[in-house]
Amino acid sequence: MSSGNHWSAHEDEGQLSRLIRKSRDSPFVPVGVAGFVTVVSYGLYKLKCRRDQKMSLHLLHMRVAAQGFVVGAMTLGVLYSMYKDYIRPRFFDVSKK
Repeated sequence: MSSGNHWSAHEDEGQLSRLIRKSRDSPFVPVGVAGFVTVVSYGLYKLKCRRDQKMSLHLLHMRVAAQGFVVGAMTLGVLYSMYKDYIRPRFFDVSKK
């Protein structure tokens, strides 16, 4: 075995610490996942009282709502990232002299 095969700290971290680190890097991903889970949970709850609505139509509406929430969260994340990387440094960067 060669001595160049060293384990880094990132390879030894657990699932929870990895999730927390990634959530700090991109905070809108957990928001999108939480919204998706919320919409799906609400859809399953409302499945009981859908009355005369067909099952396929109900599931289609819930899928569109869940996807819409995730796409909205991703869009907000991209806009926030663009603001943080391009707009804020351009207008609010104080030159150090």
